[in-house]
Amino acid sequence: MHEAPIIKLFGWFRLDLSVAITLLVTCAIVFIIARLATRNLSVTNPSRMQNFLEWAVDFVRGIVSSTMDMKKGKVFVSLGLTLIMFIFVANMLGLPLTFVTAHDHQAKFLGMEISPEVFEKYEAESHGAEGEEGGHGHHGPEFAWWKSPTADASVAMGLSLIVFLLVHYLGMTRNTKSYFKHYLEPFPVFLPIHLVEKVANLLTLGMRLFGNLFAGEVLIATLLGAGIYGIPALVVWQGFSVFVGSIQAFVFVMLTMVYLAQSLESHDDHH
Repeated sequence: MHEAPIIKLFGWFRLDLSVAITLLVTCAIVFIIARLATRNLSVTNPSRMQNFLEWAVDFVRGIVSSTMDMKKGKVFVSLGLTLIMFIFVANMLGLPLTFVTAHDHQAKFLGMEISPEVFEKYEAESHGAEGEEGGHGHHGPEFAWWKSPTADASVAMGLSLIVFLLVHYLGMTRNTKSYFKHYLEPFPVFLPIHLVEKVANLLTLGMRLFGNLFAGEVLIATLLGAGIYGIPALVVWQGFSVFVGSIQAFVFVMLTMVYLAQSLESHDDHH
């Protein structure tokens, strides 16, 4: 496996440069798509990008309407559209290419050392190999600079945490009475179970996204390591990964809307 290029900011914050780079690229791609799709809007002669945006809006509107009444849900269409576009693009970034650099000596980024502990580990292994094999060459670490950002646990759990905080904030502020009453139903003794359920929702929402994307990228790296013999399997797997990435973006948005609907549900909705 390739190493992650990590620098330390302020002496304690560990920043994975591959994640930072691909997150910025994801944001740029989503912004460009949105800008192109909304430029020169026309009722009589819509562009292909405008048609795509209209299809995407209708698709997300269908997700929202399947989980809650559109009187409540229409304000969440833009949220769902942003999430599904961002996650889909992020899921796809690691499929078409990879960018790896090999280093025999300490590498730096803007004057900051990249993963110094990794170099120390390789130097220790190299000295051990020299003692055992008489000093046959030295191969330093290889850093992977390009991957799907959602294949990183911090990104997937960060997205999940944003949804988690939004869901409970809206529940407490827009549906206060029913929201807090839910934790005590059908009996107050069920409070711990409801709390565990909410935490489980946070974990499963993020870990499902991370697990599927990370496993896919590990397999892609393995097939790349097989050289020419792995090309046929790599082509098939990349095609399947497009499907998996699309499904995971859909599932994330669907569950987000389900959690929002549950948080905003009141007893009056059943009458």
